[in-house]
Amino acid sequence: MNVFITILKRDLILAIRHRAELLNPMLFFVLVIVLFQLGLRAKPEVLVDFAPAIVWIAALLSALLSLDHMFRSDMEDGALEQMIISTQATSLLVLAKIIAHWIITGLAVTLVGPLLGMMLGLSFDATKILFLTLLIGTPVLSAIGSIGVALTVGLRRGGVILSLLVLPLFVPVLIFASQTVTTYIAGYPIAASISFLIALLVLSLSLAPWATAAALRVSVS
Repeated sequence: MNVFITILKRDLILAIRHRAELLNPMLFFVLVIVLFQLGLRAKPEVLVDFAPAIVWIAALLSALLSLDHMFRSDMEDGALEQMIISTQATSLLVLAKIIAHWIITGLAVTLVGPLLGMMLGLSFDATKILFLTLLIGTPVLSAIGSIGVALTVGLRRGGVILSLLVLPLFVPVLIFASQTVTTYIAGYPIAASISFLIALLVLSLSLAPWATAAALRVSVS
C-alpha cells in the first residue's frame, strides 16, 4: 500500500509540475462543447436533447487526448521497467496510475461538465444526473484506456493506434451515460442504466489493471 500511495503521489506531483497535462484536456473539453453549441445553432429545446451526448463526447475525446501520457514518461526514464520487475504486484501499481490519471483529467471534467450542461440548456436536476454519470463513467474511460496505452507505449507514434484500439471500447460508456440523462429528462426511471454504469465501473477497475500489467510486460519485453 505504501508503494501504491507513492506512485499515486508521484504522478500527481509530476502533473502539477507539467501544468499542460492538467490544462490541455480541460481546455479541450470546454472548447469542444462551445464549438458544438456554436455549430448547431439550434433552438434551446432542441439543444437540450443533444446536450448529454455533447458533454459525453467531449469528455471521451478529452480522456483520449491525455491517455498517451499515462505510461510514456515512465517508459522514457526507466521507471516502467522497475515497476514490472519489482516484487510488488504490477496490477496494483497500474491501479495507482489509473486513479492518478482520473484525478488529473476525469475529476476536472466531472466537476465542470454539469456547468457546461447548464450552458447547453439542461435543468439543474438533469445536471445532477449528468454529474452522476460523469462520476461513474470517467474512471471507466481511464481504466479501459490504460489497456490501449500499455499495448502502444513502446511505439513512437502510437496515438493513432491507441485511438483505434480504445474508441470502440468507449462506445458502451458513451451510449449508456448519455442515454441515462436523456431518459431522466423524458421522465422515465434510470435505475437500470445507473446500475449498468456501476457494473461497468466495478468490472473495469477489477480487470483492467491485470490486463494492463500483462500488456506492459509484452510491450517492454
